[in-house]
Amino acid sequence: MSELELLPVLLAAGVSAVLAAAALRAAIASVPGEDRRWRERPPLGWRLAWPLVRLLATLLDPALPPRWRARCARGLRQSGLDLALDAAQVAAGCAIGALGLGAAAWLAGAWTAGLVQVPGEGRWSALVVALAVALGGWWPLSWLRERRAARLRTIGRALPFYLDVVTLSVESGANLTGALQHAVAKGPGGPLQVELERVLRDIRAGRTRADALRALAERHGSGLGPILRAQAEQRRQERFQQAEKLAMKAPVKMLFPLLVFIFPCTFVLLFFPIVVRLLEEGVLK
Repeated sequence: MSELELLPVLLAAGVSAVLAAAALRAAIASVPGEDRRWRERPPLGWRLAWPLVRLLATLLDPALPPRWRARCARGLRQSGLDLALDAAQVAAGCAIGALGLGAAAWLAGAWTAGLVQVPGEGRWSALVVALAVALGGWWPLSWLRERRAARLRTIGRALPFYLDVVTLSVESGANLTGALQHAVAKGPGGPLQVELERVLRDIRAGRTRADALRALAERHGSGLGPILRAQAEQRRQERFQQAEKLAMKAPVKMLFPLLVFIFPCTFVLLFFPIVVRLLEEGVLK
């Protein structure tokens, strides 16, 4: 194709891109504003495409199944992101990841098509694009699951210490609210401290659940000490058992590197002098 024949195609593509960008900008501008004064900042991946996330979240929100919405909300709470994202914004992030990675795979396939001729190229290109779309949609959910698991592990490690502090505070005469305040003030930073701070905010806000917790602390403050101490001891034992379980898995995980990397090198170091000696003596000639 000559340059003159290619020029209308390029012009049409440029005009189409400009019109598509203008339509996208108008659609984003039509999305209702969101009051985020009491919300937290979204994760970096969502912030980079936040206008598009808001647009897709508005479009996808009515179509989300209630069960998936409830599971996603529970996962966001356990991940510590319930004040940063909602279920529709998570779905929008998955859609953007799928479309972005799929488009990147398609462009990479189109660019390499002229360099390398592969039999059945169209079928393989469609398969690669489909895999890229699936991977792009799965990646945000996988990241959220990893964050949730890491956060729960951190909370599990910090829980015995906080229970000990609460136990000592209750046994010294403080109510449960005061014990939680002391634990938050003296405990190490982390997700558990954040969760306890949120509980204290609920107590100060006077919610029904907070009123029940305050009443329980006033009625049974002095009697909660043995219960909390037993809970702290149980959680500490569970932590040690988990550590022992992970330690027992370590030799099994080391078996493959030993067989593939360590043992061959050891055998080479052991048998190399023997082979050299046999060659010098003419046994292996």
